[in-house]
Amino acid sequence: MKRLLITGAGGNLGRMARSRLTHLAETIRLSDVAEMAPQTSGEEVVPCDLADFAAVKDLVDGCDGIVHFGGMSVENTFDVILDANIRGLYNVYEAARQTGCRRIVFASSNHAIGFHERETRLDADSVLRPDSLYGVSKCFGEAVARLYYDKFGIETAIVRIGSCFDEPKDRRMLATWLSADDFVSLIERVFAAPRLGCPIIYGASDNDESWWDNSKVAYLGWRPKDNAEKFRAKFAGDPPDEGTAPAVRFQGGGFAAKGHFED
Repeated sequence: MKRLLITGAGGNLGRMARSRLTHLAETIRLSDVAEMAPQTSGEEVVPCDLADFAAVKDLVDGCDGIVHFGGMSVENTFDVILDANIRGLYNVYEAARQTGCRRIVFASSNHAIGFHERETRLDADSVLRPDSLYGVSKCFGEAVARLYYDKFGIETAIVRIGSCFDEPKDRRMLATWLSADDFVSLIERVFAAPRLGCPIIYGASDNDESWWDNSKVAYLGWRPKDNAEKFRAKFAGDPPDEGTAPAVRFQGGGFAAKGHFED
């Protein structure tokens, strides 16, 4: 690619992608409303409010691909979610349609399916069960991605990210952990594939404990290599989980347990 856009480049995932995806394009365009490090060779730093369509159209123009991390990454009020995750997501897709960008990685979330119980193994056809307004916004994003593929041919990898950190932070993440190396290898496969389509991909490493089945996207050739099991001993001294508590009953963990943000 000549130019790859990373939105949300000031966040945790954006900073990780910024440092690891430089080989994918001649120029990496980086955008956020948050402060970002100054641009270096091969980079363009372009601050942008995703709720401003004119600014987003200028941002997307000239880009061959988009890695869309931008938006609110945790639960918040509906007004905040509306601008950051719903209006902003729509603006990115409409700008891609108008400027001719044809391939996107959309950072969806496990919180789009967070009210499924942990004993239920999910695949790409499982019913959406969001656990929060944040999760609802990701369901919206997945629907917009599908519309823009079916109607306009814009291909999207819908990645329901589990927990992408250096290592799991709690026992739940032994099932949901996605290493940075595995995430980067997934993004590489998305942009290398001759035909992508609009697949739903569960963003988790090759963990022994697993709730999600990626067999329907095996055609991409993504083979995660890391395993959260090596961190299990770290949580051996934690108190046992209460099996009926929402935080351990449902896949969304604490998001499913918390009350409504507006209350």
